[in-house]
Amino acid sequence: MPIKVTMPALSPTMTDGTLANWLKAEGDTVEAGDVIAEIETDKATMEVEAVDEGVLGKIVIAAGTENVPVNDVIAVLLEDGEDASAIDGFLSSDSSAAPSPAPAPEAKPAATSASAPAASAAPAQKSSGDRIFASPLAKRIAADKGVDLGQLQGSGPRGRIVKADVEGAKAGAAPAASSASVDAPQGDEQINEYGMIYTQTPNNNIKKITAKRLLESKTTVPHFYLTVEFKIDNLLAARKQINEQANGEYKLSVNDFVVKACANALKAYPAANVQWSDEATLQFKHSDISVAVATPNGLITPIVKKAETKGMKEISAEVKDLAGRAREGKLKPEEFQGGTFSISNLGMYGIDEFTAILNPPQSCILAVGAGKQKPYVDNGEVKIGTFMTCTLSTDHRTVDGAVGAEFMQVLKQYIENPVSMLV
Repeated sequence: MPIKVTMPALSPTMTDGTLANWLKAEGDTVEAGDVIAEIETDKATMEVEAVDEGVLGKIVIAAGTENVPVNDVIAVLLEDGEDASAIDGFLSSDSSAAPSPAPAPEAKPAATSASAPAASAAPAQKSSGDRIFASPLAKRIAADKGVDLGQLQGSGPRGRIVKADVEGAKAGAAPAASSASVDAPQGDEQINEYGMIYTQTPNNNIKKITAKRLLESKTTVPHFYLTVEFKIDNLLAARKQINEQANGEYKLSVNDFVVKACANALKAYPAANVQWSDEATLQFKHSDISVAVATPNGLITPIVKKAETKGMKEISAEVKDLAGRAREGKLKPEEFQGGTFSISNLGMYGIDEFTAILNPPQSCILAVGAGKQKPYVDNGEVKIGTFMTCTLSTDHRTVDGAVGAEFMQVLKQYIENPVSMLV
């Protein structure tokens, strides 16, 4: 009897996914454990392994199909001795195996052709109801001056009559063609109702889900912000000394120190290592630090688990590995789902200071800016130091102003005295 291959649930929250690519073709032999397809979830592109063996008799869902529900049949395997004739009856007897109808393509705005300038030389077109397409301002001016709009040449987008056309007719001069009627879209370009030329890139699942979650976070979670400047001269000196002694075996970044400092601060001050739920506030035992990584498909936050138990060399290697696989879309669900605290660092882009949106259901995210040298006063003496501005965004339901402020003071001790993180 043929064997159904269904859309797997690759994470606890996954309800559907995009069948990004088939790695086996119809007629190919499949062994248990073979990678047969790639599924794009809300955070990564995951490989799907076959759990049975046979011949790939029919691909039910084509590559590139979006929003395929979990447990829908995506393909059928044939066992030894079976041929393709067994598939039709099998699919017809199982309504869940019928492929979902492909969504109708979205209607695209009509693109202005290269002949638009010539078309605009004709009098304004009227609809079947003798409606003249003109801007409200053009209609009002024409009514005031007694100008017949039906005799005018529209120079606006798609031949629409605009103010300049009516004023030109009033003065007895031919209206000048607008730049919008001359600049025609090319290739994949389109033009909107205002004459603006653009191209469009479809949003992938990662960007759609990220946008949805961030919108929910910003609109449903009471954000609270606390900003502190950290003096990082000691941190930079320690980093330089450690990297020099490593002889190229590894290289610590400032962000590695920040990850370790946050993990230690959460251990020392666990009141900030919490999460809100409608029934209770969850208090976490370990510091699982999510590190924001920009990928070609969107933002993802791989997790350094139990970071308070790891040295900075181990943290550095783990972050590099996770970030590399995140950019390739090769993370496992457990490597980016969960976490108790997030870090978003834009210092490498020269950003001095910013605020980050909470990564729900977490209660805290630290926005890290660039280190900048500036003068400061120490015991009445002006000196030059390097300062890094960090802003903590919190869920005020669990981490209020006092808790957030105390956490930032603990974090400050670790950031400004990195030796304390080594003991």
